[in-house]
Amino acid sequence: MEPVIIVLIILVVLVFIALIKTIQVIPQASAAIVERFGRYTRTLNAGLNIVVPFIDTIRNRIDLREQVVPFPPQPVITQDNLVVNIDTVIYYQVTDARAATYEVASYIQAIEQLTVTTLRNIIGGMDLERTLTSREEINAALRGVLDEATGKWGIRVNRVE
Repeated sequence: MEPVIIVLIILVVLVFIALIKTIQVIPQASAAIVERFGRYTRTLNAGLNIVVPFIDTIRNRIDLREQVVPFPPQPVITQDNLVVNIDTVIYYQVTDARAATYEVASYIQAIEQLTVTTLRNIIGGMDLERTLTSREEINAALRGVLDEATGKWGIRVNRVE
């Protein structure tokens, strides 16, 4: 083969690779974070998107649908010094992909730790009988604290059970 043909084949392959890297398809109910040289530039929404190949990188793809996270039972001490094991299920949704990526290292772990500490604070102020009978009150108080704290992370807590 002649060197000119080899160079043309290599050039066509490189152009094809650049075109493939230029077009990014983001699925419905998802978002992607784009960084240029390691710095945030924009958030890609669902659909066909164009990025600059080899300069822009997609750092993170985030699911914007409601997520369900069950947490293992946690031992909690009531006001009358009795230990109760309480398990929780959090229903949350990412509302701001940029904040969820950059404001907290791992938002699922952060939600879990915040849930555990808030649950201990709420139940620590109740006796066992009130804890067992006021489930809705505990859920509402927990949801209020979680929603306020996770708002700056770009996350909305929909329900706590």
